[in-house]
Amino acid sequence: MAEERRLMKGNEALAEAAIRAGCRFYAGYPITPQNELTEYMSLRMPEAGGTFVQAESEVAAINMVYGAAATGARVMTSSSGPGISLKQEGISYLYGAELPAFFANVVRGGPGLGNIAPAQSDYFQATRGGGHGDYRVIVFAPSTGQELVDLTRLGFEMADKYRMPAMILGDGILGQMMEPVVLPEPVTYDMKTKDAWSLADSAGRSKHMITSVRLAPGKLERHNMDLFKKCRKIEAQEVRYEAVDVEDADVVIVAYGTAARIAKSAVAMAKASGGPRLGLIRPITLWPFPKKFISEVASDGSKDFLVVEMSLGQMYEDVILSILGKAKVSLLARTGGGVPEEEEILEAARKARASKEAIEVYPSGN
Repeated sequence: MAEERRLMKGNEALAEAAIRAGCRFYAGYPITPQNELTEYMSLRMPEAGGTFVQAESEVAAINMVYGAAATGARVMTSSSGPGISLKQEGISYLYGAELPAFFANVVRGGPGLGNIAPAQSDYFQATRGGGHGDYRVIVFAPSTGQELVDLTRLGFEMADKYRMPAMILGDGILGQMMEPVVLPEPVTYDMKTKDAWSLADSAGRSKHMITSVRLAPGKLERHNMDLFKKCRKIEAQEVRYEAVDVEDADVVIVAYGTAARIAKSAVAMAKASGGPRLGLIRPITLWPFPKKFISEVASDGSKDFLVVEMSLGQMYEDVILSILGKAKVSLLARTGGGVPEEEEILEAARKARASKEAIEVYPSGN
């Protein structure tokens, strides 16, 4: 099948991209605003020769994914914030057992049940692991329908490469918005590449133990250090970001996902109107975070930074840690389904540049 261009809703584009990336097992449970993804998988997975399971709960779904991953299959689940919270124990097990898996969080407003509007308030949950123990998850942050497609394929590849969970952190706008996307040719995925460790050893089922339990004194510590070294390698080799007009900017905006898409429009508006000189750094991987690049941009001390996010300063903390006092870092925050507008970003950038101290702009001027 050749590449094709198709108008698709984000959730459905992500699902089709997963199938074309070789995903052959999906287990999930409904929650808005990602239900179209699950519905699409229920239709297409059997057509692709795979297995779709609507589990009885999110906890059941992630444990089914764990079992399928142990066989060497490419596997996936998806949810929104509350559902991802319920899956965290299983995600920690996947990491501890070194099992590759891919999942998507189409973020809704929180905390609690919140609402079904778009948000970015699951940033800490995603980038800090979210569950128990010392672990990380590779986190991709798309800002377009095409990136939903491209980063889904990359997510499966990174999960396999490093034998760990990888995820898409999107939001309700990306999941529901329709855009034209180019769908890649399906991959021919060979499970034999995982014979060295998987349960379904094609050469005769060699005895492989899949577990995250290590009770012998010192054994878990050694295992954790091996995983830590792998994470350090990922931080060195897998950072991805986009930079727009940062060299000559007075104010560099840092934003991801939908917020970055709006911020990019604000940068263009400022240039067209002769407004403040704005640039944009858009992290594409939230973990590993592009802290080295952000630090380098801040190093000459001439630029101010403005973090724009649809949460109350979660990524803001990572930007501050990246800069470590080399520049002033301000914040424009929206929450609970609030989405920043271009004019709002421009005004915050002007205030940030004019102020001697970092400013924090919250909804309703609080």
